[in-house]
Amino acid sequence: MMLRATLTFAIALQATSPAPVAPPQRDPRNWPAPVMDTVPPAIPALRKGAVLVLSKTNGFRDPDQIAAAKTVLVGLVRKQHRDVFETENAAVMNPRDLARFAVVVLSSTSGTIFDDEQRAAFKTWVEHGGGVVLLHGAGGDSHYDWSWYPTTLIGAQFIGHTGYPKQFQQGTIDVIDRGNPATRDLPTKWVRTEEWYSFDRVPTGNDTHILATLDESSYEPFPERMRMGKIHPIIWTRCVGRGRVFFSALGHKAETYSEPLHRKMISGAIRWAARAEGAAC
Repeated sequence: MMLRATLTFAIALQATSPAPVAPPQRDPRNWPAPVMDTVPPAIPALRKGAVLVLSKTNGFRDPDQIAAAKTVLVGLVRKQHRDVFETENAAVMNPRDLARFAVVVLSSTSGTIFDDEQRAAFKTWVEHGGGVVLLHGAGGDSHYDWSWYPTTLIGAQFIGHTGYPKQFQQGTIDVIDRGNPATRDLPTKWVRTEEWYSFDRVPTGNDTHILATLDESSYEPFPERMRMGKIHPIIWTRCVGRGRVFFSALGHKAETYSEPLHRKMISGAIRWAARAEGAAC
């Protein structure tokens, strides 16, 4: 009798307990077949100080976010009275074409997108004074087969982000340096919802300036290995040779590009990278 009662209770408990939540299935739209570009795109006439927006993805891709970011980036650049050329063709990374741009914005680029010649052209362009703005996924691969990119250009290696089912959480960003045009108009405490990135280190050297950090007490660093401790950088700048480099880990969802403060940050970052405002490297 006792055994039957125990089994009855166990079955009833199982029926009332919530079923485990399965992670979302891998969407093929987010993982397109990689393509290496070899023929550069045709570029129209551009005035001095033009901006290149590259959204090439050979790894993870969020098509809605890519589309939203393109629209906003093109609009922000034009408001600065600069010419802009937007492409997903990574073969634009060649000495002739790069010489036509003051700034390159890498908008959530992912995977291996440059061949050896394109890497060399980009590296030389940066070191000789090119400005780079790296947004979200442009620093969000857990492995790069080009060590210069995370080690020197970004200054830290992405190790992961808040995971499912706690991937998107509201958190507080502490804007600790408002001397840069990108952070000048941001509140000291910037509360927003995001997929929060973590890195293997706090970037140093190369005249690094941490502009904003993440308050880990304001959200749950999940899984636990995503916790970085007292200093959790989320927005920073670096100097690579004579080039200016800006990185922001923000901007996973398409709707974040409609946020006025996020737009102000990106616009300021482009102005700084273009040497229009802010301290020189």
